[in-house]
Amino acid sequence: MSAVSGGFTFDGNHCLGRGGLATRRDRLDPAAPRRYPLTMNTSTYAVAIAAGALAGSLVGASAQDASAQSVIAPGAKLERLSSGFSFTEGPTCDASGNIFFTDQPNDRIMEWSVAGVLTTFMQPAGRANGMYMDAKGNLIACADEKNALWSITPDKKVTVLIKDYQGKYLNGPNDVWVAPNGQMWITDPFYKRTWWDHQTMALESEQVFYLSADGKTLTQVTSDLKKPNGITGTPDGKTLFVADIGADRTYRYAIQADGSLADKTLFCAKGSDGMTIDEQGNIYLCGRGVTVFDKTGKQTEHIDVAEPWTANVSFGGRDHKTLFITASKRLYSIRLNFKGANPGK
Repeated sequence: MSAVSGGFTFDGNHCLGRGGLATRRDRLDPAAPRRYPLTMNTSTYAVAIAAGALAGSLVGASAQDASAQSVIAPGAKLERLSSGFSFTEGPTCDASGNIFFTDQPNDRIMEWSVAGVLTTFMQPAGRANGMYMDAKGNLIACADEKNALWSITPDKKVTVLIKDYQGKYLNGPNDVWVAPNGQMWITDPFYKRTWWDHQTMALESEQVFYLSADGKTLTQVTSDLKKPNGITGTPDGKTLFVADIGADRTYRYAIQADGSLADKTLFCAKGSDGMTIDEQGNIYLCGRGVTVFDKTGKQTEHIDVAEPWTANVSFGGRDHKTLFITASKRLYSIRLNFKGANPGK
């Protein structure tokens, strides 16, 4: 996630400011969906052969179109849902499709319901940053105020899951992904905060940590990243994606039974703030709008967002096919062709 200081938010290049709450709807045109027309020549003297060739070609074209289909739903437009926050971050969704996101400078967690109603879920909220809804309906929140990781029940009861590592305070838990079995991976970059009583790192580097499903074991599982930020994984719990925003790279790892990571490979030469994945394996990276990569790491689309910084994304809505986008002082959404792969993101 992006650095926040003194009520003003910085993405590394911009001061994004702060403001009051205002809600309205507005529509902006996204990039036009791609089309893949089929053309074929037939012979006048071989109608039967041509018909057979046409049928075979149509089958092949259908498979090709399915794989090349735009992620954007036909006719969908980017919609501005709410504005006037200081800085929006950390979207995640519950089982009903309601979206929870943070406004970190104002120390609050907001809820956007499937009915389109905005409410404050919790304030104060531990300066929550990245979040993920676990299978039990608890909000797992990177509580940046005291470099901690929280679990927040629906009735707002807080349990501190992590507060340090080997007796040293963490850099600042930033984003989290929870596997179906309850295992968690947390990115821990260092961004100076004005509300801290320290301005230096206690740890030697900025890495990814693993928390066992029972909450008893916290382990550092990377050692060579510069500044990990966005994180997501596949719903089978076998693959983890980590965006190293400091190196401008996103990596793919094989998750081991003990939570450790193996087989690090470059997924794409682009870093990210927050990120998510859909049911087709497409990865959505954030920063200057939302950039979409297919499961092979090839960039396929870009969703323009007219904001200084796009921080994070999550699927939500009743059918889990709406992408919610937290960008600077606003919350956006756009309808997609595919569902999110994970129920909480």
